[in-house]
Amino acid sequence: MFSKSNNKHSITAVLVLLGVLATSNFALADKPRVIVDQDAFEGPGFQPILMLMNSPEVDLLGITIVSGDGWQAEQTSRTLRMLELVGRTEIPVAAGATYPLINNKNMAERRDALYGKPGYKGAWTKEWPANDHMVRANFHAAEVIPDFPEGAPTLKPYGDHAAQFLIEQTRLYPGEITIISMGPLTNLALAQRLDPGFASRVKELIMLGGYFNLDLSAKHGTFTSQVAYAPRTTFNQAWDPEAAWIVHHSPWQKLTLVSDDTSVGLFSSPEMLQEISDSDTPVADYVGRFAQSGFQLWDEVESAIFLQPNIITVAATMYISIDINQGPNYGTIITWPEGRNPGLGEQQVNVVFQVDREKVAEMFVDLLSR
Repeated sequence: MFSKSNNKHSITAVLVLLGVLATSNFALADKPRVIVDQDAFEGPGFQPILMLMNSPEVDLLGITIVSGDGWQAEQTSRTLRMLELVGRTEIPVAAGATYPLINNKNMAERRDALYGKPGYKGAWTKEWPANDHMVRANFHAAEVIPDFPEGAPTLKPYGDHAAQFLIEQTRLYPGEITIISMGPLTNLALAQRLDPGFASRVKELIMLGGYFNLDLSAKHGTFTSQVAYAPRTTFNQAWDPEAAWIVHHSPWQKLTLVSDDTSVGLFSSPEMLQEISDSDTPVADYVGRFAQSGFQLWDEVESAIFLQPNIITVAATMYISIDINQGPNYGTIITWPEGRNPGLGEQQVNVVFQVDREKVAEMFVDLLSR
């Protein structure tokens, strides 16, 4: 039988434990909740996710996968393996759309014949330019999961479609979740069509695309060479124009578009990657093994803007829609100032044109070194 003294100590210990748990749960609840919707194809594509993952200020609820740069099946597998290697297997990964809503390979090839070839076609890219210094895996069919250097995962994905995961999480945390879209918008469009209340429950949608400042003198990689000549047609929108149209006509609380202007000329350097790999952490080790120098930091800018919005130096609001006519401008971003838009459901968007690039590079190295 316990003495009164022992009872007192037991009660005190329980109260202390409850206090610790309450403080921990409050701290977690106080962090901004984020879902990343991504088409990360190879090692460098995971860097923006790792930046968010390594920030103590973020509660990363999950990663949803969409085809784009590569096929969904392979991307899902590689994302799961990345989480295993960096020790973050508690983060769920939900497999999403394999194909665009309407666009397909045959249609894309027909447009190539009629209107000229784009610089980049993502998972439909059959041959990588021989003069490009970036290394890319060989073209393969959508259902194929090839062997890859990091090995196959044992971790399994979330049991339902990515669109369902997005719906469930926004119902669980209405008005609290920021979705950072780093690829085509198919998963988001599907979620909105399945649940018309989905978009209105999202705190903010941040996405990437559009090139507004034509500069032929700027340094362009393979991915960005075409946008210098067709600036309003960028990959994330052009892969699935109908999905992009749905997203831009949905009632989001806040919609932010990070333009491709923000990262033109902003590349990972050998020195940056060396500084990261010198750190003795699982994330730094992953980056050291699978990153590629010279990779443009598109999505990394998105992560940096979410973490520190004050790095934005030039931005403006406008109304945006997407051209879904089957012609030379299929997938093109259309913009209007307030009062000149047609009023057909297009939403007002905060468009980011320029950021503090030195700060982005600094955050890139700092967050991936942790």
